[in-house]
Amino acid sequence: MAGLKSGGDNFRMTDKKRFTSSRKLDHLRICAENDVESGDPGFKDIRFVHNALPECDMSTINLTASFLNHRFSSPLFISAMTGGHPGTKEVNVRLARAAERFGIGMGIGSQRAALENPSLEETFRAVRDEAPHAYLIANLGAVQLRDHGIEWAERAVEMIGANAIAIHLNFLQEAIQPEGDHNACGCLAAIGELCSGFRTPVIVKETGCGISALTARQCWGAGVSAIDIGGWGGTSWSAVESVRAGESRKIQDKNLKTLGESFIEWGIPTVVSLAEVLASGGPVIASGGVRTGLDIAKGLALGANLCGMALPLLKPAMESDEALDRTIEVIHRELVAAMFLTGSSSVAGLKKTRMYITGRTRQMIEKDNPARLQR
Repeated sequence: MAGLKSGGDNFRMTDKKRFTSSRKLDHLRICAENDVESGDPGFKDIRFVHNALPECDMSTINLTASFLNHRFSSPLFISAMTGGHPGTKEVNVRLARAAERFGIGMGIGSQRAALENPSLEETFRAVRDEAPHAYLIANLGAVQLRDHGIEWAERAVEMIGANAIAIHLNFLQEAIQPEGDHNACGCLAAIGELCSGFRTPVIVKETGCGISALTARQCWGAGVSAIDIGGWGGTSWSAVESVRAGESRKIQDKNLKTLGESFIEWGIPTVVSLAEVLASGGPVIASGGVRTGLDIAKGLALGANLCGMALPLLKPAMESDEALDRTIEVIHRELVAAMFLTGSSSVAGLKKTRMYITGRTRQMIEKDNPARLQR
């Protein structure tokens, strides 16, 4: 990707703050330039029952959706992608402008770099500047929450005037990163402490491995307001970190390349994770391998409140506002068509449609939660 150079050489530095910022640029570049998608999220195993007499007007279909007492113009959610390096600012700004124009929500990338180095805050603050009315979700890692407490969560929210904060879980990624955090002890307690004394809604977010029913129940018990499942079947952070490790000049980092490749198949497919989490409570954002408006329709019909996309929006966001707008418009047309062909004039109506769940996805859901198949 033009203008974005590998931060591999930077890892000879001893300044961990610079490591964090450089890593953010590496992630953006690798996602844009490499094939880092892996697996099947399960959407192909879902088939809507066609309504040959839909009895609704396609031109008046209402895409309005609700999440955490906020009304959105569409259930499409811009999932967290980037931030924390000057080279990522323009991408964040374009995504923010789209969120404002389309009346949709947006999550920002991990704010750790800016919390470690306040000079990088502008790469995040610019999001609120460009989207004064959008629903924005701040982002902090569970390990950073545990280590730095509520103060860092408050700073993350203040930085962008956030409507909610996502505490992300990315322990597969941490296990493979050369500089990853390998101690996950105390994170659940830290989330519970945050929820008990925080006025801003707290969302727990996975980053590509999905959330099980057990983990979801632990999160609800800790007091979280919502869960973003981040299921397996889309961008593989195991693959991203494998590429990054392979670019390093350090022998010990190159050994992690094989580790990343070994765990590309690790995780709970998105549709399976969605079924498990919904059986335990809600509200829920379905993300992980959501690639089309039809995928969004399927996620909503299963019970999700919003459906998050990241990678499909990244390349157009790196190109121009116009390219990003065109991509979002195509996604919306696909969603509207799916709603029309099921006779659903609203998102609420879509949740009542019939569907068939087949294949491996059905087998996995049926094993632990057969009630989810009775549609």
